[in-house]
Amino acid sequence: MAAYRTVVVGTDGSDSSFAAVDRAASVAGDSGATLVIVCAYYPANKGDVEKAQDVLGDEAYQVVGSAPAEDTLLSARDRAAKAGAKAIDTAAVVGDPVDALRKVVSDRSADLLVVGNRGLNTLAGRILGSVPSEVARKSGVDVLIVHTT
Repeated sequence: MAAYRTVVVGTDGSDSSFAAVDRAASVAGDSGATLVIVCAYYPANKGDVEKAQDVLGDEAYQVVGSAPAEDTLLSARDRAAKAGAKAIDTAAVVGDPVDALRKVVSDRSADLLVVGNRGLNTLAGRILGSVPSEVARKSGVDVLIVHTT
């Protein structure tokens, strides 16, 4: 089997998702693959932005819109570099995590998707579905589910 060329990993800034980033970075580094780190987010509506600006002033950008996703991606990028990834890209994508990951996998012609296992064993995950189980069913590429919890 040929080495992976493009590895996509999802993160939401949680410790478990950062463990998945570490593993994905290791795989990408060992394969000489490009690592693409993805963080899905929902944009803040105008009312939320205005409320935050009323309370926080110029600091509002830190808690609304894409700023938290961008901060998460910067942290994940630093971790990935320390874990051995050489070529690292990031993508903040508006929308549902499963849809965001599938979009990036498709857009980047990725051949491996890495996610943490958080949500697989929760009641909500069993009833509503979880990101790991959904991407494993729908991604169309190899999926590595990292044991993070």
